[in-house]
Amino acid sequence: MDLNQARFNMIEQQIRPWEVLDPQVLALLSTVRREDFVPLAHKALAFVDMEIPLGAAPNQVMLAPRVQARLLQDLAVQKTDKVLDIGTGSGFMAALLAHQAASLLSLEIDPALAAQAQANLQKAGISNAVVRCADGSQGAAADGTFDAIVISGSVAEVPAALLQQLSVGGRLVTIVGDEPMMRATLITRTGTNSWTTTEPWDSNAARLSGFAQPSRFKF
Repeated sequence: MDLNQARFNMIEQQIRPWEVLDPQVLALLSTVRREDFVPLAHKALAFVDMEIPLGAAPNQVMLAPRVQARLLQDLAVQKTDKVLDIGTGSGFMAALLAHQAASLLSLEIDPALAAQAQANLQKAGISNAVVRCADGSQGAAADGTFDAIVISGSVAEVPAALLQQLSVGGRLVTIVGDEPMMRATLITRTGTNSWTTTEPWDSNAARLSGFAQPSRFKF
């Protein structure tokens, strides 16, 4: 496989048509080696438009390239930002974010995935990212507030605890809802007790472990 050609095709055929046009995001996707964050058994799928299995559980996956790219574009991370990444997986999203941010903390509930992701980031020469094995559903309040938070998977709803960990002006992005209809959700903290929410696009994604699943039944 010509990896550079496959990477180019991924960007031009999957990512640009999904309205990812930010030059910085496209440049990152051209230079950060996605294939180095894919398990050896699935290396041939590195640039395919699909979720790639990472572990034994069916929800342990690497999100599709276009979904990762669109989340990254929506979050609009700045060089001065302190970022929280929830659901590290293989570490690829963490790598992209770390290139844009001042510092990155990434939380992964599965110990094996957390260890592998940290190794992947070290191999990629990324020094401003830390992977912590933890349930990310309640964030990392002891580490203060964050300028940007990404939940790298889908949730039924965004926990209030995470919204409180945004700095004023901070943004949180994830995918919210239930199959067959989930929506990308961007929440911005506009004041001490105020937030705004937009839902710019639709996409299904694997459910992250550890997040509450509210009952569908109400009486």
